[in-house]
Amino acid sequence: MPSERGGVATPLFARRPISVLDLFRLAGPLVRLFEPEKAHALTLAALKCGLVPKQPRHDDPILSIRLWGRDFANPVGLAAGFDKNGEVPDAMLTQGFGFVEVGSVTPRPQPGNPQPRLFRLVKDGAVINRMGFNNQGLDAVAGRLARRRRDGIVGANLGKNKDTEDAASDYQKGVAALGPLADYLVINVSSPNTPGLRALQGRRPLEDLVGRTRQALLALAKPVPLLLKIAPDLTDEDKRDIAEVALAGGLDGLIVTNTTIDRPATLTSAAKGETGGLSGAPLFEPSTRVLRDMFALTGGRLPLVGVGGIGSAEQAYAKVRAGASLLQLYSALIYQGPALVTRIKLGLAELLRRDGFGSLAEAVGAEHRA
Repeated sequence: MPSERGGVATPLFARRPISVLDLFRLAGPLVRLFEPEKAHALTLAALKCGLVPKQPRHDDPILSIRLWGRDFANPVGLAAGFDKNGEVPDAMLTQGFGFVEVGSVTPRPQPGNPQPRLFRLVKDGAVINRMGFNNQGLDAVAGRLARRRRDGIVGANLGKNKDTEDAASDYQKGVAALGPLADYLVINVSSPNTPGLRALQGRRPLEDLVGRTRQALLALAKPVPLLLKIAPDLTDEDKRDIAEVALAGGLDGLIVTNTTIDRPATLTSAAKGETGGLSGAPLFEPSTRVLRDMFALTGGRLPLVGVGGIGSAEQAYAKVRAGASLLQLYSALIYQGPALVTRIKLGLAELLRRDGFGSLAEAVGAEHRA
């Protein structure tokens, strides 16, 4: 609406700089008129062109945490999948994230699955995707990461090409190419959209995969933390096996969890029957259960990254209390916009102080000590 000043109508935003919240309120509904993958491409283009305003940092000291020799100003990270090709990590860091993860990246470029392959479940606050590791390959991503200023924590999520039989060799190539350029690396064996990939979470294939990937890390000039991203659809035996492999020394952390192939009966959106991985609000409870289990199985000795369904400060805090040292989100941004990052940080700091914690680290796994 215009406002009156000295008898002259002036635009609302003439009184102050446009904020990211203003922009989302204006552009969000328009962007969602496009099919999801096109809307995502438009968002990346806006970020690359500098059209998205930066957010105030609001990094309360109580939110800082040190892991793997790295200082995280806050625990709220951007999950892999948003910036598959490493095009906008620095632009996303200006949105208030404590860290950003690019990928998944495969050694060779691949187109992924046929379109349409990305579906909004608006009524459920969810998304289904069957992208299939579409990306431009290691050379393109490595080139972009090499050109950035290295200001802010950026991790790289590694995948395998669909037609590669020796999976470990692809992850070794990823380590060699992106290890010198990333602050941490992630072995992604939990996407449901690459045939046979989730079978690598079994004990024997996982031991081989982690061992060979760790061997590739030894060739790097500097140590790089190695994390494993796991599925929410695991048996109790799977979870025990993963915990034992992780504690054997091959891994520095776990990302809990990827998308789910389950379809809760509560889903109401028309696209609920689409094939692929479900993320967003319905994933919060199952992913948090797995997070809780993995913290117990590892005895709190391994940093965990909680991801899945986070859309509020209260949900972020629940993940921390269940065992997460760091957090990641993505799907909620589609519906709430990037201002969500600031809201979560401000709310999380309040919740920590309300319950008498002096730091984020003190609250990690608190429910296990209750």
